[in-house]
Amino acid sequence: MSYPWPRPGTPISQIPTPMPVIDEAILERNIARAQKYLDDCGKSFRPHIKTHKIPALARQQIAGGANGINCQKITEAEVFADAGIDDILLTYHILGPAKLARLKLLNDRVAKLTVVADSKAVIDGLAATFDASRPLRVMVECDTGGKRCGVQTAQAAIELAEYIVAAPGLEFVGLMTYPAPGGAEQVETFLATAMQGLDAKGIPCPVRSSGGSPDLYKAHLVPSATEHRAGTYIYNDRSMVRAGQCGADDLAMTILATVISRPAADRAVLDSGSKALTSDLLGFSDYGQILGAEGARITGLSEEHAVVDLTGHSGKFPSLGEVVRIVPNHTCVVSNLFDRMVFHRDGVVTRVEDVAARGTVW
Repeated sequence: MSYPWPRPGTPISQIPTPMPVIDEAILERNIARAQKYLDDCGKSFRPHIKTHKIPALARQQIAGGANGINCQKITEAEVFADAGIDDILLTYHILGPAKLARLKLLNDRVAKLTVVADSKAVIDGLAATFDASRPLRVMVECDTGGKRCGVQTAQAAIELAEYIVAAPGLEFVGLMTYPAPGGAEQVETFLATAMQGLDAKGIPCPVRSSGGSPDLYKAHLVPSATEHRAGTYIYNDRSMVRAGQCGADDLAMTILATVISRPAADRAVLDSGSKALTSDLLGFSDYGQILGAEGARITGLSEEHAVVDLTGHSGKFPSLGEVVRIVPNHTCVVSNLFDRMVFHRDGVVTRVEDVAARGTVW
């Protein structure tokens, strides 16, 4: 039996739950707002597709002015290459013969594929895989305060750039960083210092890529960056509201959930467990915000159940069988929990898109 996916024209009130729904008007507004801001800054925009994992939305972002897309893993990039996207940045270190072989095949069919590296070991693997007949574009990943991957100093970035330049099958194209929120000053200092050193050695550095949705609208504070990468902005979520990057009217994704139990006066249970809302708290003390139910808190998740604490809620909570709308803490993880995403305009379904890159984790 096939799942009863809603057809265009179906009211979202008739959609089986739990189900994320995307407001088309807000989606379009979010794409346009971010693109205009970065255009005004004189920077390229490279959306990170991990938020939606849907080729149709990547094409929508590119049609809106983005210069290409940012993927995280090879299999994720393959999905978007299959969809005809020809400018892809893979911001992940590719190691091991199996992955390098897949990367070579991907490079053969994507017009502009770029990867990153922060060590000679990663570069050695790339250099042994690629040759001058079809070189691979490589950026040096720099740690500018995010404390994840990346070389630790501008001098180390310069030395690694020299190492890439010396490899016949590789092309050094620039610097990439994923900074901590609020780290614009550190990013600018690092990039400016590295660029000065590269210039002194005659090494061109055409791309300086910074990123992050929490600081998307602070990209102008890093004049040395030529492009910005962001993902969450397209849907936005509770964490983006907290970061001051959007308001309630900019939340394109909400999750529909049904009240399935009222076992006690101070407790309700929804059908949206960890397989729908994600257990990713992102610093919050609960698992999403129930719209129109101030003080009601989703305090516990099991796989298929969400427990709502009503002790702080003074109004009438929806009854058994009624549907609530939840703003998720983190939209990106929600996208990877569903096979399809439902889009609507004014509460009426417009389309259903496959989350084509769901589960593409290597």
